[in-house]
Amino acid sequence: YVAPVINDYIVSMVEATRQHPELRLGASPRASLALLGAARAGAAIAGRDFVVPDDVKAVAVGVLGHRLALRPDQWIRGVRADDVVARCLAEVSPPAPRERT
Repeated sequence: YVAPVINDYIVSMVEATRQHPELRLGASPRASLALLGAARAGAAIAGRDFVVPDDVKAVAVGVLGHRLALRPDQWIRGVRADDVVARCLAEVSPPAPRERT
């Protein structure tokens, strides 16, 4: 199960790459689907039938990093796309955990 807030978190992460000043080209809508699928797989491997924000964070660099195009000046400075994904992870707030009743 993927809660709507997790879907929103994934969309926010992908959108953050599209607006990031170090990137010429951010992640596509298909990248968001890949991120969702990888997060689901991570949850299943962990023995859960639901996705949590940490599942998204755990796979974000691997799923999104190779899908981005750096601006040439950033590439020359040695910035890596994986670093930009990590910065986006730090900038986009994950959904707050829900309390069980």
